[in-house]
Amino acid sequence: MAQSRAQGILLGLACGDTLGRPVEFQNPNRVKETRGRVTEMLAHGTHGQPAGTITDDTEMALCIGRSLAEHGTFEPKDVAARFVEWKRSGPFDIGIMTSSALQRIQNGEPWDEAGHREWEASVEGSNAGNGSLMRCAPYAIAYRDAPDELVKVSRQSSAITHADPRCQWSCVLFNRTLANLLTDVERPLEPVLDDLGPDLPDEIRSAVEPITAALRGEPVDISLENSGYVVTTLQVGLYHGLTAESAADAIVDAVMMGGDTDTIGAVAGAVAGARFGADALPERWLVEIDEADELRQLASELTKKRSK
Repeated sequence: MAQSRAQGILLGLACGDTLGRPVEFQNPNRVKETRGRVTEMLAHGTHGQPAGTITDDTEMALCIGRSLAEHGTFEPKDVAARFVEWKRSGPFDIGIMTSSALQRIQNGEPWDEAGHREWEASVEGSNAGNGSLMRCAPYAIAYRDAPDELVKVSRQSSAITHADPRCQWSCVLFNRTLANLLTDVERPLEPVLDDLGPDLPDEIRSAVEPITAALRGEPVDISLENSGYVVTTLQVGLYHGLTAESAADAIVDAVMMGGDTDTIGAVAGAVAGARFGADALPERWLVEIDEADELRQLASELTKKRSK
């Protein structure tokens, strides 16, 4: 089951990414009016791409997965170089902060300084996007049995482009939760909140704690947002991924929120894939994604390699 869950993480991420891409930036009412309930891979729409086309969410996760598979451990300089090479290829979708930080690296700034400098140069409101959260799931597979190392690599990898503490710690909480799902921890989210303690920024804790109450069956009022802010993306992704009755429902419900649909879908999809396994993802979605076989293979390799 561990391999199925690991494959589910990467394939679920890609399914959410590709299902959400055509309706990105639309409000939920617009999505319903023009597309109904989005349960099939759609062509055109936002970015004007064929059905099943992945975006930067999956493309950057592939950069990380390939690096981990090749080196057997986190090599930040290599990951940064792969990001830069991907940027040079001219992707149709790339976040502003990601692009700016990678341009700094391309111009010669060290990988471990560029993201921090870009963050320091950014104003509040544009400095804590979800661009590192969307791509970080491969680390959860490779470091599933090494929680302290998973914290370290999640933060370092985020800071290549997104150095804000909210971004770094959102990646940590997300990956630790995925790792707990991979290793069959009964309540995958609660022990992470306990373990991280005061290190976890208050904004993240306040957004996520109501989900733990909902999972215990307690009545809660959770106001979910569909913005590109890393904290709300984390909250929405965890909520749908952990509470839905099926992997498909988690992804579709996330996409139907509108807004930053590809990333919200990707985060929810990774969580749902870890919960239900790869076999729970609709085959009609997977056959549309050209990268599905590579994602399966990478997940399998990362489950076999124990990172040092």
